[in-house]
Amino acid sequence: MTLVSDPPFTVPPPTAIHEVRLPDGDGVTVRRHGNPDGPRIVLSHGNGFAADSYYLVWGRLLDEFDVMVFDLRNHGWNGVGNVMRHNVPQFAKDLDYVTGEVRSHFGQKPTLGVFHSTSALAACLSPSLAKGYEGLFLLDPPLCKPGITYARLDASGAWMARRARRRTVRFESLEKFVWMMEVVGGTFFKPVAGGWELLGRSTFGEEPDGGWVLRCPREYEAHIAEYVSAFGVVVELTRLQCPVRVLGADPTLPYSFIPSFNLRVLVECDYDFIPEATHLLFLEKPDVCAARIRAFAARCGLVLP
Repeated sequence: MTLVSDPPFTVPPPTAIHEVRLPDGDGVTVRRHGNPDGPRIVLSHGNGFAADSYYLVWGRLLDEFDVMVFDLRNHGWNGVGNVMRHNVPQFAKDLDYVTGEVRSHFGQKPTLGVFHSTSALAACLSPSLAKGYEGLFLLDPPLCKPGITYARLDASGAWMARRARRRTVRFESLEKFVWMMEVVGGTFFKPVAGGWELLGRSTFGEEPDGGWVLRCPREYEAHIAEYVSAFGVVVELTRLQCPVRVLGADPTLPYSFIPSFNLRVLVECDYDFIPEATHLLFLEKPDVCAARIRAFAARCGLVLP
């Protein structure tokens, strides 16, 4: 099994890069890592993050899987386009298009989709209903808690949008970002050692003078936060055309999400959670996330020949 090195973590260079031109002209950079002979994993991220932030998870899967990572439009490695095309329905269309481009460029093979938060919601709303996957593994998707009201959902979205609009756009050094996250988030979020630095290197871009600038503009992040709750209430997991596994944050913690208003859906959904993990479970419990992904992939028949 591939072991992720000790911190500071360095995301390895991809073995291949494919530039996908979306129908509206925006671009998405797909990066290939891992075992080209293994079954495929396609992975993307949550609002304001980047796929490289999840290296502690997908880096543990490189011996067994052909791993394709990509950032949602206007995030990470991608350029910044029009904010009016920065929305959940567009992400859902993009996801189908990018996955189709991966199949066309790298060849057909059994594929597992691994998506967190906003990209998980996009996968649930994809026009294809996830028909091109052998399975979907969704990390803490922003679906609705049982019994939560629309008013509370709207209030939660507005709160997240206000926080996004107050995000610091530029840091003089990565060390200052890490220090701020340890001070501000340290009482609630508990990433593994080196996790904040990995997050900073993935979501900020280094400037020639040594400063670090946010890659996804904070107004774009806020735009998603304001409307994400409206889409979280319409998801019907049973309509998807492949098995679905949901791994959530600890539901006893604030701002965790459990599928649907209706407890009946929990019976229909293959759902579990990680105790004492928050929405940043990919930084807090990456070994558990990777092990659960590996187990679900095997259940879906995705194993090395």
